[in-house]
Amino acid sequence: MSGNRIFRGSIAEQPKTISKPVTGALLPGTFVTIGASALAQATTPAGRVGILGGRNFYNQDNTTAYTSGETGIAYRVEPDLEFQVAVAAGTYTFGQELTIGASGRLAAAASTNVVVAFFDDASKAGVAQSAGALCDVVIANSYTKA
Repeated sequence: MSGNRIFRGSIAEQPKTISKPVTGALLPGTFVTIGASALAQATTPAGRVGILGGRNFYNQDNTTAYTSGETGIAYRVEPDLEFQVAVAAGTYTFGQELTIGASGRLAAAASTNVVVAFFDDASKAGVAQSAGALCDVVIANSYTKA
């Protein structure tokens, strides 16, 4: 599935959002930590995390980074919701377990990693993805991979 929306679900299941200033040049579709006063780039699945929505929210611009201090909108992640999220460079399989890695991008989960999502982009499964490519994922009920 391709498109320009970060949230991929239906209008009937709209996720809740959180608006706070961002702490740097952050790209839409990346994971952020939701702090008391700001959204910061997540690099691990620790703490409260969300997915940064399209810049300016209304026009769904997913290619222009937010600037430090600008108000960002993060989606609250809940199991089974579908999002288009940036991934690390690699080749993914449909249903593959993913964790949060560098630059807030999802990467293949290894043993002992916390699984936060599953790769759900049939059209991109088995195809090498460049760093930052936006791919469809389904949020997992987080768990530690054995």
